[in-house]
Amino acid sequence: MNGHFLQLNYAPSVVEEEQKQELKLPRKYQVILHNDDYTPMGFVVEVLEKVFFFNEEKATALMWEVHTKGKTDCGLFTRDIAETKVALVNDFARQHEHPLLCSMEQVLE
Repeated sequence: MNGHFLQLNYAPSVVEEEQKQELKLPRKYQVILHNDDYTPMGFVVEVLEKVFFFNEEKATALMWEVHTKGKTDCGLFTRDIAETKVALVNDFARQHEHPLLCSMEQVLE
């Protein structure tokens, strides 16, 4: 070797600025249960208890609201959860040969 040493200076050449990200809350969706003339009231109560975890008293009150007003709100959820609950209700109703319909609507902020 000839006695020369390579000297490296490790100084950052680019200053990285810390970027602040604005976090947004996920959009919410209202899950709606619709009335029909064929699904038994007891089945509607069962759906409200099993899918939305309402107690019997609350499920019965919501069933009457569906029956008298044509629809009721079952809860406010993020998109994935709302889609899952809608699918569970509609699939369960079809398995039992009932035309009960559940849908979801995005809540405007």
